Amino acid sequence: MAAWSRIARAFRSCRTLVFVSGVSVNLLLLDQLAKFWALKSLDGSRGVEVVPGFFDLCLVRNRGCAWGLFQGNVIPLAVFAVLALAVLVWKRKSVFGEGRLAFWTETLLYAGIVGNLVDRLFLGCVIDFLDFHWHAHHFPVFNLADVYISTAAGLLVIAALFPKPAKRR
Repeated sequence: MAAWSRIARAFRSCRTLVFVSGVSVNLLLLDQLAKFWALKSLDGSRGVEVVPGFFDLCLVRNRGCAWGLFQGNVIPLAVFAVLALAVLVWKRKSVFGEGRLAFWTETLLYAGIVGNLVDRLFLGCVIDFLDFHWHAHHFPVFNLADVYISTAAGLLVIAALFPKPAKRR
């Protein structure tokens, strides 16, 4: 009986990974379409003021990572992303756990990592275009993949602070 139980768990895990991958691919496509639009619409422009004094759209080619750190290290950052992705997939149950919160955390994190990885590999930089600011005080410009990663990090914190109670047998 124990063998059947292990097989059933493995099947459920594979099925979940396929579903996570499918949703991640859709989020990745949304990210890449938004970046393509930014490249075509904002390139050469001074940006577009959306909400005066608060939100603009402007094109930034980031050859580093968050907040412009590690500028010019595109290949090491790409290698790090591939390794991080491999470890996350390999250790996914211990990192994310199970349930809806785990599903969305995993999905968003994969989509975000791959979204920025695609940019680094094919463009040599990450395309950022969302610029939030308070008049002259600017938050670093970012993209949808960064939103996915930041949201997933927040969900991981929530999962750590409020763990799911263990099921009784």
